[in-house]
This record gives sequence, C-alpha cells and structure tokens, in this order.
Amino acid sequence: MRVSGKAYILGDDIDTDVIIPGVYLVIKDPSELARHALEPLDPEFYGKARAGVIIVAGRNFGMGSSREQAVIALKAAGVRAVVADSISRIFYRNAVNNGLPVAICPGARDAIRHWEHVELDLLMGRLLVPDRGLEIVCETPRGIALRILEAGGLLSLLRRELGRS
Repeated sequence: MRVSGKAYILGDDIDTDVIIPGVYLVIKDPSELARHALEPLDPEFYGKARAGVIIVAGRNFGMGSSREQAVIALKAAGVRAVVADSISRIFYRNAVNNGLPVAICPGARDAIRHWEHVELDLLMGRLLVPDRGLEIVCETPRGIALRILEAGGLLSLLRRELGRS
C-alpha cells in the first residue's frame, strides 16, 4: 500500500485541540468538519490540503484528548497520511480505525521540505522523496492494523469480512 502527496510540515506537540478545536465537535458532517482542520495553525489549511497532502510532523502528534473527529477532519480535508517522529497511541489507533495511514518516521520532519512530493510505502516501511532519491525508514502498521488500513477503515473491513455492503 502506497500513498503520495505534497508534504505539509508541522512542528512538535500538535494536539487534538489544534487539529480540530473543541468548538467544532458538534459538527457531524465530515466535509464541514474538514473546513476547520488545523484552523488554529493555518486558517487556509483546508484549501491547501484538498489536493492531497501528507502531514510530516515532529514529536507527539495527536496528543491530548481522544478525539476521533481529529482524524475524520484531517482525512476529509484531503490528508492522505500522517508521518511523525512520534504519534499519540490514541490518535494512531483512531487513524487506523478510520483508514488514515500513519507511520512513525524519526527524522522525517527535518529531512523533508514543505510542499515536496513524498510517497509513503506502508508495506516496505519507507517514506520516499523520489526527486531527491531520499528514503527514510519508518515504523508502519502491521498485521490487522495494516489490513484495516488497506480496507479503508475498521467498518469497511468488517463489512467486507462479514459479506455486507
């Protein structure tokens, strides 16, 4: 499984309240929720992300409260994957369950340039920058977590496994 997009670089300690502020948690429509993704950091993020981005962040991405809406907002905004030096366990699991690829790639944030084309190869555990021949080793989901991502999320996998649409 491989995803690609333009790198959108973020720093350390991006918490779920920054990813989707609490005031918007009453919104149920993912496309409307997406309009507020990362709003405190970049009010124009939604417009930038719509073409498909891979977030490349530092330490502690997704820390804070367990907020499934954070993953839903990012995915609906056009985020194709999140790679970071470290990712909160709760955010990581919410991402897998909702079909948003995640990878722990120490050093990626410092090696990747903003808006540079990157590719995340989940099977090989690599973040690639084809234009520069750069390859960064990543810890990617394995086993059932990878199967969930390949299916597009936990509900999609269950529907497929149970033979329901």
